[in-house]
Amino acid sequence: MPDRNGVSELHHDAMTGDGRIDFEIIEGFFFAYRDFISDPDAILEKSGFGRAHHRVVHFVNREPGMTVADLLDTLKITKQSLARVLKQLIDSGYIQQVAGPEDRRQRKLYPTRAGRELALALAEPQSRRIARAFEAMSADERQVVIQFLTGMQNAKSE
Repeated sequence: MPDRNGVSELHHDAMTGDGRIDFEIIEGFFFAYRDFISDPDAILEKSGFGRAHHRVVHFVNREPGMTVADLLDTLKITKQSLARVLKQLIDSGYIQQVAGPEDRRQRKLYPTRAGRELALALAEPQSRRIARAFEAMSADERQVVIQFLTGMQNAKSE
């Protein structure tokens, strides 16, 4: 709805950012992420799972025995969000929850064989994309990419 301050004024020229914003890199991330997750999304959809399930399966497989608290901290999601996803993965036989040996209230998470197979099935097409992107790069260039991705992450609290 138009107003007198020109808030709804139409712009016919492409936004450039005037050198302050790197739209080329931002768009590169949009498209790379879209394609990077497309293969796992298709696999997950067959089981009625989504990206939250993917993240849980990935991190539990990368760190078997991690606690629910550790997973919450890694994923930066609410207990409520994790509870629903985790219940579905446990009920479907992909993750097993075990009471901690010292503290029975502590819940440790482990992948089952099916969970390991799912994690590999999700990671394989992503790994192929990564390998294809690195084909023409040297080991030093690969390190620059890793440094860049690390720099994009929020600083970990100590």
